[in-house]
Amino acid sequence: MSVSQAEQVGALPGVGILDRERTIAIAGFNRWLVPPAALCIHLCIGMAYGFSVFWLPLSRALGVDAPKSCPDMSLMQELFTTTCDWRVASMGWMYTLFFVLLGVSAAIWGGWLERSGPRKAGFVAALCWVGGLLIGALGIYLHQLWLLWLGSGVIGGIGLGIGYISPVSTLVKWFPDRRGMATGMAIMGFGGGAMIGAPLADLLMNYFRTPASVGAWETFVAMAAIYFCFMTIGAFRYRIPPPGWRPDGWTPPHQDNAMISQYNVHLNDAHKTRQFWMVWIVLCMNVSAGIGVIGMASPMLQEIFAGSLIDQPGVSFNALSTEQKAAIAVIAAGFTGLLSLFNIGGRFFWASLSDYIGRKNTYYAFFLLGIALYALAPTFASMGSILLFVAAFCIILSMYGGGFATVPAYLADMFGTQFVGAIHGRVLTAWSTAGIIGPVVVNYIREAQLAAGVPRDHLYNTTMYILCAMLIVGLVCNYLIKPVDAKWHMSAEAVARLQAASAKSAAAAQPGSFGIGKGGLDVEAALFWALVGVPLAWGVWKTLESAVKIF
Repeated sequence: MSVSQAEQVGALPGVGILDRERTIAIAGFNRWLVPPAALCIHLCIGMAYGFSVFWLPLSRALGVDAPKSCPDMSLMQELFTTTCDWRVASMGWMYTLFFVLLGVSAAIWGGWLERSGPRKAGFVAALCWVGGLLIGALGIYLHQLWLLWLGSGVIGGIGLGIGYISPVSTLVKWFPDRRGMATGMAIMGFGGGAMIGAPLADLLMNYFRTPASVGAWETFVAMAAIYFCFMTIGAFRYRIPPPGWRPDGWTPPHQDNAMISQYNVHLNDAHKTRQFWMVWIVLCMNVSAGIGVIGMASPMLQEIFAGSLIDQPGVSFNALSTEQKAAIAVIAAGFTGLLSLFNIGGRFFWASLSDYIGRKNTYYAFFLLGIALYALAPTFASMGSILLFVAAFCIILSMYGGGFATVPAYLADMFGTQFVGAIHGRVLTAWSTAGIIGPVVVNYIREAQLAAGVPRDHLYNTTMYILCAMLIVGLVCNYLIKPVDAKWHMSAEAVARLQAASAKSAAAAQPGSFGIGKGGLDVEAALFWALVGVPLAWGVWKTLESAVKIF
């Protein structure tokens, strides 16, 4: 497609404002406007990680100051009760809904996203995520737990999946020279969403709180309005490169790097390859180990170090007073925030590093370093070294986030860029699986250890060694990943036909920059980056403010 053709797309009859053809970039476009567009969406849907901020207030939504608990109530009764407060454990099922629906929806609608383009996908994600929050607000107002599950959990979870993969294919195509860095910039937003959303939700609930309300449903509505504005801005700022676009002066890497394919594999064939399932297991093992730790980070630190956290070494968790337990809970919250910060930073750091050392080597680093740190964690605990223990898990969580950010580039290297967004969506079912495996392993082993009379400061030793075993499985699968067999490669003619059809053009263009170039930080890009950077900086500051209490 020529630049003149691209400029005329907007005038084509029958082309709607959300259609893919409306988003084709023209001469003078700056590709550095695309990552902040992705961040606008990911920083909003990333609040899924921070939803636990609502659990305690909602557990006393009826009683406000004193919960109206019903100990003998079944889960089915709890879904429809209007006279008893909800249990934290029952609301915790929201996490399962979020991450199972994220993977399933990404797999189901990934192909549709490739055909329809990132703008339509981003806007649909906004409608689902925000619509889910509004239905959830209604559920809180009417005190109907099933409505909260349906709205925020199911409908919001679908929005999570579509929104999460919406920028992947686009960024990989805009930054063929820095695939890892590009996807890392966007996907770090998903990890950072809770850093902004959780303290914002806390501020809003305190603002809306009254003697008759904990301020939760009002907060859902306010955040829905804020998120809709940001996500809509992001969706409408998405642009895709013209078919055949390349940055000025960039040429595809030479074939001496066998792990970066110059060919594309069709979406319908990707899952038939061994490489797809090896990457699936690699992601599943990395995420299972990390997500289990995230879910138990706060109690883990409290139970292992107990009195040492408040200058009372040797005092076990059970020996602490109620006031002391409250004090160490605040410190543990800082630990959780610090892990979140490393989760975000790791997404950008490791994904960017993978551009230089390769995706396979990056995952080798995840697994080898992770195995060592998990194995050493019980030793650090027995030494009583809070610094080494916290540092180990900060590095582990950086690799957890880095695994998410690196996998899209890994898939693009393996399967090409034509269907990478949809293939990535299908691989994310590994996340859904890990969202069940990780917490189940950590939680049930902890309960079994407690029942066996194991001291609280040794509750997690067995868990650490089991997580090591998971990473060993991932390490072996990463070793087994080889270049995709040539029999799965699409022909150049088939790729050209697909590109021509998606652009509604008679033929695909010859490679070139089309007057777009590499872009840079001009005034427009700087302002757009500030729009997402200022809230993110505020979230980092709030996190560091609480994390400093650990030491």
